[in-house]
Order: sequence, then C-alpha cells, then structure tokens
Amino acid sequence: MDSKQIDIEVAGYEERLRVHRRALHRIPEVGYEEHRTHAYLMEHLKALAPDDLRAFAGTGIRAVFRGNGTGRVLAFRSDIDALPVTEETGCSFASTREGFMHACGHDGHMANLLTFAEWLNAHRDMLADDVVLIFQPAEETTGGAKRMIDEGALENPHVDVIYGMHMMPDVPKGKIAACAGPIMAQTCEMDFIIHGRSAHGATPHLGRDAITAMGHLITLLQTTVARSVDPGQPALITIGRVEGGRQRNILADRVQMEGIVRTFSNEVYEGLESRIRDDLRGVEAAFDVDIEFVKRVYYPCVENDPAEFERVKALLGDRFVQAVPRTTAEDFSYYQLSVPGVFVFCGCMDEAHSSPLHASTFDFDEAALLPGLALFAGLVTYTG
Repeated sequence: MDSKQIDIEVAGYEERLRVHRRALHRIPEVGYEEHRTHAYLMEHLKALAPDDLRAFAGTGIRAVFRGNGTGRVLAFRSDIDALPVTEETGCSFASTREGFMHACGHDGHMANLLTFAEWLNAHRDMLADDVVLIFQPAEETTGGAKRMIDEGALENPHVDVIYGMHMMPDVPKGKIAACAGPIMAQTCEMDFIIHGRSAHGATPHLGRDAITAMGHLITLLQTTVARSVDPGQPALITIGRVEGGRQRNILADRVQMEGIVRTFSNEVYEGLESRIRDDLRGVEAAFDVDIEFVKRVYYPCVENDPAEFERVKALLGDRFVQAVPRTTAEDFSYYQLSVPGVFVFCGCMDEAHSSPLHASTFDFDEAALLPGLALFAGLVTYTG
C-alpha cells in the first residue's frame, strides 16, 4: 500500500482520533498519578486483544501486536501525563480537574497511538513486523522513559527501532518536522548548595560568606561554558533561582542556587559537568565554604538515527519539513540510548490554533493528528 492509499485509509480514523483525544483531555493527571488515564487506555486496548498487554512503571502500559516473524520489531511511544496548569481554552471538552490540563499535547499523542492500535488490529493478519506500543508516564517530571526501560519495556520482544512524535504549534498543520542527528537538547537540572558560616557584618573575618561565594560561582560557571566548550557546540547554563541570607547585616551561612544545563551532545555535557565540578572545588578553596552539587532531572540529547530518519523522510514526501534543533528536552532520548530511534514534530498550527506548548490556551484540531497516524502506519511492514 503506497502513501496515498494509506492517507485515504487513515482518513477514516479521524473521528476515532477526536473521540479518544477529547475523552483523555477531560481527565488530565500528572506523572505517576495517571490512574484514570491508565484505566481508559487499558479498557480500549483490552478490547483489541493484543498478543501481550501489561502495565509498566506503575501507570504505564505496553501492548504488543505480533506479526508473522518476517519483519523487525518496531516500537512506538506516547507520553501520558499532563501539567499543573489551569485550562483557559473554553473548549466544550475542557479539563474536568481544576488546576490540571493537557497543555503539551500528550492527549493527542495518546489518541494517535490508541487509534494506531485500532489500525493494527484491523491489519494484524497481514503484519510482518512485531509492533510494540508504549504508553509512558511522567515525561514532564522525572522521566518515566528510564523506568519503562529498566522494567523491560524494550525486551521480549527485543525492539529494533523506536519512533515517537510531539504536537508542535509552530509547525503548520499537515506537516511533520524532523532532522537527522540532534533534534532536542540534553538537559540537566542542578542545585548548588553553598554552606558557609554566619557572622556579624562588622566582623566578616569571623565568618564564611556564602553569598560572596555564590556571586563568584555564578560568574565562574558562565565563564566555564563560554571558554571551555567549542563555540561550534551549543551549550547553555541558566541559574534561574537563588535563595540565601536572613538579614542585611549578617553574613549568610547558606545559599541555594538552582539552574539547568543544555547542550546538543551527551559527550559535551559530560565534559562540561567535569569542569563544573572543578569550579566548585575552586570556589570551596577560595572562600572556605562547602558546596553540595545535586543533579535533579537529567535527560540525554534526543538524537535521531540517520538511516531511520531517511526512511521517515521518504515516507513523509511533501509533508516533510526540515526541523531546527530545539533546546527543549524530552525523555524519549532514553529509548535512543538503547535502540535507534526517530522523534518527529507533528504540526498543529493553523489560523485558530497558535498558542505555545504549556500555555493555558493550548489547543489543536484533531485533524492535525492524521499525518502522524499515517506516518506510523507507513512505517509498519505488512502484506496488504
């Protein structure tokens, strides 16, 4: 079946995409609390009787549709969690949970993968590939992808390649953006806790000033990025929050700095972290303080396999848009550390929908999901 035939067939699933997306949109839940979401997905997947269906990572799910054994093992992933955002779309299917919203398109990702499961079920007697569908919790928080992998979601059967998509409101509806190599950044959230010793401001020699140490550390960190990383390799460090001190005339005995590092290379990050640790030791020695270094959430670089990217690009045809790498992050990257993979941006921008991701007004036309569904169908080898 060629791409035009797939488009015609997939167009018949638009109402299913709409029904699933709107039902899921009404019940947003944050990471590892996606119990109603899990129940909805399980109910509809069980009705399709996949060859294997089980829970992973608490609220995650894996469904396997086995082919005839002559193809590969292909995995497709959707994240399932929402955000602590109060919805302001005015939609008839708006969130029923005050303070929570699917503001990042994960409702669309789930609708796409669940409808794809229905498509697979309709074609299962003709499948050559084994197809693994992964519904993953906690992408927005601590990275549920790693937990899914650690619990064996990519094994039995062993996955050969994995694909994922994300709704993108700055890509036109009907188009899909992707590129070979890095497409989203590596990130690491970091805390720096400086421990000094209090003293009266009139007798500073009796204390160890955590605030002065903080000022020098911030400057040193920025200098390290600017002078130790190849300018051809993008790297950023942002210190977005600092807290310390109790009174204007007392040396602070404790300061906490919170920041994030972004690069487009896991190797560049490793070198940069080593230099950051050197900076901390230098500030400790210069100001006689102790500094705790805490890595909070680490996501590797989302890096698309070149050969698999070419396959995706060929399938997309005139729907393809060349993506520019983004400094935002995605825990899909953990799957790509284990197996080759491709992550794409599914366009949803039109005249009526232009709000950015994570905005309280983010919304999209479900027809924007059709190219993603057609791509997933096209990637599967079957004898129809």
